[in-house]
Amino acid sequence: MSSHETFPAPADPKPLPPERPGDNECCQSGCDPCVFDFYNDEMERYRQELKAWEARQAGRVRIDTAS
Repeated sequence: MSSHETFPAPADPKPLPPERPGDNECCQSGCDPCVFDFYNDEMERYRQELKAWEARQAGRVRIDTAS
């Protein structure tokens, strides 16, 4: 019986989500753009990067380690 190990690409770390601004970081004066607009843009970019990373991980090479 053979076993398989899956190895992630060492130079392909999982993307990290952006840090959400604190509620006190919005001045509530209708700034355009607001700090939360920037955050939403960064979250969208993160979701796209995460989806691409997950697709790459799904295609990782499997190595047969049977003895």
